[in-house]
Amino acid sequence: MKNRLTLGIAIAMILGVVVGYACHTRITDAAELKEVAGYFSIVTNIFLRLIKMILAPLVFATLVSGLAGLDSGSDVGRIGLRSVAWFLCASLISLAIGLVMANVTGPGAGLHLSAGTAEVNTGLNTAGLNVKDVVTHAFPTSVLDAMARNDILQILVFSVFFGLALSALKRDPKAAFVIQAVDGLVPVMLRLTDYVMRFAPLGVFGAIASVVTLRGLDVLFTYGKLLGSFYLALAILWVVLVAVGYAFLGRRIGTLLKAVREPAMIAFSTASSEAAFPRLTEKLEEFGVDKKVVGFTLPLGYAFNLDGSMVYQAFAAIFIAQAYGIDMSASQQVVMLLILMLSSKGMASVPRGSVVVVAAIAPMFGLPAAGVALVLAIDQLLDMGRTMTNVIGNSIATAVIARWEEKREEKRPAPSARVAREQA
Repeated sequence: MKNRLTLGIAIAMILGVVVGYACHTRITDAAELKEVAGYFSIVTNIFLRLIKMILAPLVFATLVSGLAGLDSGSDVGRIGLRSVAWFLCASLISLAIGLVMANVTGPGAGLHLSAGTAEVNTGLNTAGLNVKDVVTHAFPTSVLDAMARNDILQILVFSVFFGLALSALKRDPKAAFVIQAVDGLVPVMLRLTDYVMRFAPLGVFGAIASVVTLRGLDVLFTYGKLLGSFYLALAILWVVLVAVGYAFLGRRIGTLLKAVREPAMIAFSTASSEAAFPRLTEKLEEFGVDKKVVGFTLPLGYAFNLDGSMVYQAFAAIFIAQAYGIDMSASQQVVMLLILMLSSKGMASVPRGSVVVVAAIAPMFGLPAAGVALVLAIDQLLDMGRTMTNVIGNSIATAVIARWEEKREEKRPAPSARVAREQA
């Protein structure tokens, strides 16, 4: 019964390809193709709206419930520092893999494109990608506004403050009532998540059918080298992530990957990390991750730990340089890696953030805007892989940090031993 949804998603993906390809081959008018693709997108949009409907209360309830049970605020600081340290290391590794693989495979070499003098409008807004706006954006002016926009980072900040306040007042009868109410909200949201996820196969079918109807399968051959090289780079990153996860989790890493395969498939087929978040939260808790770690680390990872997106940014930048015959030295690529490392931390709050980051740094290295438009042509297919990788990376990160917390608890003396020692 547990595998029924996973099987349904797999069947929906296959049907989406078949139906989409049939529409693409039988409909010759471009306007009609776009219209039909739009009809398929209706069911996907409904599914994503249902996901967004439960996202804010689910993040709030799970995080506050976990934080309210903490003994002190130092736990939040410790988990936060460990999470950030992991995210920074994972980001550097992901960017490095993207750079190395793009140089080794050379997906843009031989295209011999020439940059025109006219400006190319990519339709991407890079104005909001600066340090000032990224830092200030993390702090909400209104929690209701943050929840209405499903801004995970702002919801996270408010929930941390709210949860710590409840933790400090948990002996107050009135505060205890609020804690019980939030604790009671968690299972309700998880049950609601189960109801929403029953629509996942329909959402997946619509997403795949829409893309194939509009693009067909020819795009796989036209951009075959780029797609193949990029997914090879992602596969190498998966191996690295699993190897590091094995070092901390042992054989349980296999159990973890099996547990999160369903949300990973949802992320891949819909190209939406948000679509996978509710189910991923549930699966990680079923795996045995402490709810306070899931509630804090996972939303933080969604904002800062986007491993697949890191690979994409480095890969896309080098691809554009190769396509236009722009020779980038090793030192320039290292500088670009560091700039990507910093600028990408604000992309979670920017629409199509991964592409926006590439568009923002391109002028710094003389890369033409037309190259960004070139990558945009197959961004949906690239986005599927990087989104699934983001989910896998955050799953492993959350499980490893939870394991660190478990080891810390194991080393702490029993309550009775601590009391005896204090009395002595």
